[in-house]
Amino acid sequence: MTAEDLKAMLQAEFAGAQIDVMGEGANYSVKVVSDLFESKRAVQRQQMVYAVLNNVIASGEVHAVTMDLKTNAEAG
Repeated sequence: MTAEDLKAMLQAEFAGAQIDVMGEGANYSVKVVSDLFESKRAVQRQQMVYAVLNNVIASGEVHAVTMDLKTNAEAG
C-alpha cells in the first residue's frame, strides 16, 4: 500500500475534493478538503473516510491514519 494507492481510493469516493496523502509503510497522514463535510461533525467526517479505508485497515496494510478534514470554507 502506498500513499498514491490511498489517494486513489479517496478520490474515487470524494470526487472533486483536494486530497493529500503522506506517509509510508503502515502510517499515513490524510488531508481532505471537500464540501461533502459541510454540516458534519468531526467524528462524522472521520467515519466517512474510515468507510473508504476500512478494508486496508482491517487487513493490516494500514495501521495508523491521521486526518485533517475540512470544508472548502474552513480551508480558506
